[in-house]
Amino acid sequence: MTAQHQSPLARFTGDANPYGGGDPYADHRSADFPFTQYANLADRQLGAGVIAANDEFFAQRENLLLPERAEFDPERFGHKGKIMDGWETRRRRGASAEHPWPTADDHDWALVRLGAPGVVRGIVIDTAHFRGNYPQAVSVEGASVPGSPSPEELLADDVKWTTLVPRTAVGGHAANGFAVDVEQRITHLRVNQHPDGGIARLRVYGEVVPDPQWLSVLGTFDVVALENGGKVEDASNLFYSPATNTIQPGRSRKMDDGWETRRRRDQGHDWIRYQLVARSEIRAIEIDTAYLKGNSAGWASVSVRDGVDGEWVEVLPRTRLQPDTNHRFVLAGPSVGTHARVDIFPDGGISRLRLFGSLTEEGAARLAARHQELGG
Repeated sequence: MTAQHQSPLARFTGDANPYGGGDPYADHRSADFPFTQYANLADRQLGAGVIAANDEFFAQRENLLLPERAEFDPERFGHKGKIMDGWETRRRRGASAEHPWPTADDHDWALVRLGAPGVVRGIVIDTAHFRGNYPQAVSVEGASVPGSPSPEELLADDVKWTTLVPRTAVGGHAANGFAVDVEQRITHLRVNQHPDGGIARLRVYGEVVPDPQWLSVLGTFDVVALENGGKVEDASNLFYSPATNTIQPGRSRKMDDGWETRRRRDQGHDWIRYQLVARSEIRAIEIDTAYLKGNSAGWASVSVRDGVDGEWVEVLPRTRLQPDTNHRFVLAGPSVGTHARVDIFPDGGISRLRLFGSLTEEGAARLAARHQELGG
């Protein structure tokens, strides 16, 4: 394993106070981590999963990736003990009465398949509600394994694991954040608890690095989709929900699964700016307002620019939108660009933006070069 540099962040160690009633999050320790600007590569909506764990006696491993924050019910017990909303293993023991303590090497582990392969920029291991039963330390390793490997294949001796987070002490009832500085395409993680304990939630923030061969075979695809390597660069307003929702897979399933801004009381308008997977030819557009019924945008336009210094060219003029409706537009001719912007008037929201097209020759070459550079 190769240890890598870890940037300094707010650190939490030690027990939290026992739960004393009231709001259990009142004394939860957390901080603003700069890497949360990136997409969560361990999002179930992208297809992430916890595919194996060596122990989950008290609480199931799948809880790690639940999208909502962990809940705590002080009265909820089962046949095995307190039921926690997280992944919790049994207490480890030593080999004998003379040595009842676990060894320094004893640890529990879980294997996580990222929803989209990518470069990891930061990890949050949240021990919410694990006040005296959290791990003493954690570590995280990453690997790049093609295809759909089984747990047994991932645990084979020939798989190369790279340390993303070295063994580090963590705190109970805290969002423990770690910046990662490893320029490598990662498909799977191994999350380790030293020696045992519980973790409520795992978030893995980073940049998607798609397989250029797959996109080439597809030909025409959504060149702004998160799973294909598109990303949100900026947005005018994020009051109700993140702009990244607009490029998530599938249709929106409820109102907060889209992008909605606060109500404007001026003569301005709201917008999102995107970076495409690579230089592309756009030929068709979808703007979906699913589940946005009394709060959808009134009108929308789409513009494209070629290069960071290019001029914005409007490819879809300001067009009336209907609530809770998927709108489809075929462009008169291909529009070439690296970035896109959707403007909504005057405010409100959209649930999804789809830009269908294909990579240019230059775009395909750059994407293939980056994929190779990152070990894909």
